[in-house]
Amino acid sequence: MRIHGVRTRTVDEEDADPIENPFERQRVDRAARARIYAPRLHFGHHFSHQTAASLWGAPLPLEFTPDDELAEADELSLHVSATGAVPFPRAAGIVGHRTLASLTAVTQHKALRVSTSAATWVALGTLPLFDLVALGDYFCRRWRCGYGRKNVGRAPLATLDGLRAMLEAGRRRGAARLREAMELIREDSWSPRETQVRCLLVSAGLPEPDLNIDIFDAYGRFLGCGDMVYPQHGVIVEYHGILHAERWAKDIERIAALRAAGWTVIEVTAPLLKTPTELASRVSAALRA
Repeated sequence: MRIHGVRTRTVDEEDADPIENPFERQRVDRAARARIYAPRLHFGHHFSHQTAASLWGAPLPLEFTPDDELAEADELSLHVSATGAVPFPRAAGIVGHRTLASLTAVTQHKALRVSTSAATWVALGTLPLFDLVALGDYFCRRWRCGYGRKNVGRAPLATLDGLRAMLEAGRRRGAARLREAMELIREDSWSPRETQVRCLLVSAGLPEPDLNIDIFDAYGRFLGCGDMVYPQHGVIVEYHGILHAERWAKDIERIAALRAAGWTVIEVTAPLLKTPTELASRVSAALRA
């Protein structure tokens, strides 16, 4: 969709190197559309829903066209909310929402008026359950100490108490699903695909793994950080996303060192993630071994 009077540049026009990850590409495109539209934003309006999530850097499921093609920049809707009795946002390419001041919270983020992270999360209650959990994991991540970790001590974008308070402020679309997601959000998840793997394993009846645990050998040497770890069983579950050659080579060496130290490492790729029964079966077999 196009916004009348506004031209949206594509990622390829803005960056020398196109973004390979389609999730990140759509996130960047949504954020770019918001920045371009911002000068026309009514004083009583703010960016919300998927647009706000993208401005916060949060993960969202992919959007597709009616022809089942991956949505490009001009096909991604811009979500704008009006609070109270201000004029309703109406324009081609914009999805307008009306809300009460008691049901939302607005802040300035990177010089844009946007719903807070907690208000953004509760507004997206119609998303699938695991996507809501991934969104909550992202907002509530605590930047804890660990071997070579960056941004230690950075404040999370939201807290579990903050999400819960916003959820209970009034009636919400998808309230039951939001409450179910609340119970599954964890503060140590580092990526939406890790969240999906964890949720799939737990929903299959397997124990919940520890998240992002630093692993050391018998001599105290750091071997790597395990995505999902079952310490008592000596099992690590690792998700492989879109990797470049250098990162892939480092991961191969890291996993080899973990296996040499006696750990069973189950590598999860995108194709395996699409077959959750097989994924659960492999992890279950490793835990029984």
